[in-house]
Order: sequence, then structure tokens, then C-alpha cells
Amino acid sequence: MDPQDILFRIDAGVFSYRVAGILIQGGKVLLQRTLDDEGYAFPGGHANFGETSAGAVVREFAEEIGVNITPVRLLWIGENFFPWGEKPCHQICLYYQVAFRGKAALPLDHSFLARDVIEGSQVQLEFSWHDLSALGDIEVYPVHAKQKLMNLSDHIEQFVFIQEPGR
Repeated sequence: MDPQDILFRIDAGVFSYRVAGILIQGGKVLLQRTLDDEGYAFPGGHANFGETSAGAVVREFAEEIGVNITPVRLLWIGENFFPWGEKPCHQICLYYQVAFRGKAALPLDHSFLARDVIEGSQVQLEFSWHDLSALGDIEVYPVHAKQKLMNLSDHIEQFVFIQEPGR
């Protein structure tokens, strides 16, 4: 049986169970975006049914950018509400602090492209490193992330992000 993303549609909207990795190296954080979006997100993707969240974040980094990472600790539990096409999306996302397993495998000085499959369609993603001190100059989803990233708590934090339609 092929793995199935925990992503489904109902009449009211879309439900998404996502994991994300926060990879910080040399004062920079790795972010991703689709080429048609100005905003960035943390690398990751949808967990498969029956897969642990930590296992999903390791798999996503290996599949999308070909690197081996280790989840260091769970940082945040996010309840994100935003438009997904014409429907509202209710997303639960677990954000892990991650580190390279072994030698760092991604140069910090350039961006690169990768492909992902979402709901059977190929999507091109751009991955790029951003100085932590310059995050105020770009849009990062969820919006709470920039502030939280600059002041990482020793405890797991939970937040709710609601993006109004049309934003």
C-alpha cells in the first residue's frame, strides 16, 4: 500500500496534518516557498497515515532536499487556519528544531529548487537560507514564527494563526 498524506477535503474545507523542520546553521535559517508565493515557510510536508511526526520530518528533508537530519526537539504546535484555493484550511503543524546528521550538506550561500507532490500534482519549491537578523524583511508563515524564532523557549509552545481570506 502506498503511503497516504494526512490531507483531506470535506464539504467545509481542507484538513492538513503537517510537520516542519527548523534548521539553523551559521546564523541562518532554511526556508521554502512555492515559486508563485512571496511568503516563506519552514521545510516539511504532510505526515503519512501511521507515521510518527519525527519520522515524517526526517523523511520530508530526505525526499525534498536529499539531506539527513535529526529531530532535536519539538518546538511548537501550531493550529493554522488559512485559505487553500477556494476553501478554508484547518492545519495542525508540529514544528521541530532539527540538525544535520553528520556533516552539513547544504551550502549556506545560495538557493536551490526541488519538487514535491501535493494532492497528486507536482509543485516546484525554492529553498533558501535567510539571516536570522534579516527575517523582518521577508514574509514568513505563520506570522508568529519570526518572533518565536528569535526567542526560542525551553518549553513546547502552542499557537493559533488565523489568516483572513484575501490576505
